[in-house]
Amino acid sequence: MGRRVLSNALSALVNAERRAKATVQLQPISTVVSSFLKIMKDRGYIKNFEVHDPHRVGKITVELQGRLKDCRALMYRQDLKARDIEQYRLRMLPTHQWGYVVMTTPEGVLDHEEAMKRNVGGQVLGYFH
Repeated sequence: MGRRVLSNALSALVNAERRAKATVQLQPISTVVSSFLKIMKDRGYIKNFEVHDPHRVGKITVELQGRLKDCRALMYRQDLKARDIEQYRLRMLPTHQWGYVVMTTPEGVLDHEEAMKRNVGGQVLGYFH
């Protein structure tokens, strides 16, 4: 269920971005979705997000910035070692200048740059550019 929730949330983000909406509401949510959005906010792809009632079904309201082109979640399990992250990034992202691969590691949910700094591998959750 976790990957489907993430996939639906990221699809809603991309669809709202293509329609030039200012905000979008995501429901249902999970901690992985909020961690993914935190990385997107830190990298400047969304303005802000706010979690409403996280203990029940919950909602997240996301303020869009107009910078997001594509955002996908992987539905299959893709394990990466720390030394293979750069090669995977070059293969998956359309350009070498921008975009991030998000992965879950033993140190939490990280993007590919932070994972390479910390020299940890993990499972790929998705990517955005």
